[in-house]
Amino acid sequence: MSHPSDRSWRSSATLARLRSGLATLGPGEQRVVRTVLTEPAAAVELSTAELAAASGTSPATVVRACQSLGFRGFQHLRLELARAAPDPEHPPVTPLDSAFSAATEALTATRATVDEAGFAQVVDLVVRARRILLVGNGFSSPPIQDAALRLTTAGRSVEAPVDILGQQFSARLLTADDLCLAVSYSGANTHTLRACTAAHERGATIVSVTSYPSTPLTRISDHVLIAGAGAHENEADSFSARVSQSTILYALQRAVLAHPEHPEIHTGAHDVVAAALTDTLPDC
Repeated sequence: MSHPSDRSWRSSATLARLRSGLATLGPGEQRVVRTVLTEPAAAVELSTAELAAASGTSPATVVRACQSLGFRGFQHLRLELARAAPDPEHPPVTPLDSAFSAATEALTATRATVDEAGFAQVVDLVVRARRILLVGNGFSSPPIQDAALRLTTAGRSVEAPVDILGQQFSARLLTADDLCLAVSYSGANTHTLRACTAAHERGATIVSVTSYPSTPLTRISDHVLIAGAGAHENEADSFSARVSQSTILYALQRAVLAHPEHPEIHTGAHDVVAAALTDTLPDC
């Protein structure tokens, strides 16, 4: 019953919305959504009762799953799926198209899951923190290093050790006036958890940017920003999550700069960058 065109649905914002909400659903509701994600073209043709039978649930569970993800019901979801259906005559996507589609999908899904009030609270914490420790390992390390540089140019006292032991050493020096901001796709990275646990024990506020709402990391976090949840499941290299993480961290820096309580600190960032550039051309 598989449809050859199902693979071309990957860039659908509607499917991104379904994937991003998977982790927030109960087991029965997850079966409904996974059935739709497996064969979206077939799901468009199903009734509520037929989808319930296909997913081994009940019509009430189908409706509840759809409503939990922001749809009025299954008929509303069917309509959105039909609008997102790919053109069968469209040529196969290239790796370039696929990469940009994955980034677009990740950002669309993440924007729908970021809580405005929660984001504003994190901005307040960054502005008021005495010291900020950024923690991230593996594929989550690059976004952390980029954020550390950006927040430093915003006048914040930031540290982002690359070494896993260095992260734990720094975490043990934090106080209740400090902030530990962790980035982790899985929310279960052992080294990140150790650093955050140490920071938590010292009374520091823990903020996590992660992809799933119920993980060991979120359980010790005071504030959580969801980034690219489930955009592409079962990928060890979650490019989509990194795009979302980096965008949230960039938005955080911009919001800090615009914050009414942000001190006028001149870091000389423009001068430093200008001094690093050379106008000397090599001899031909």
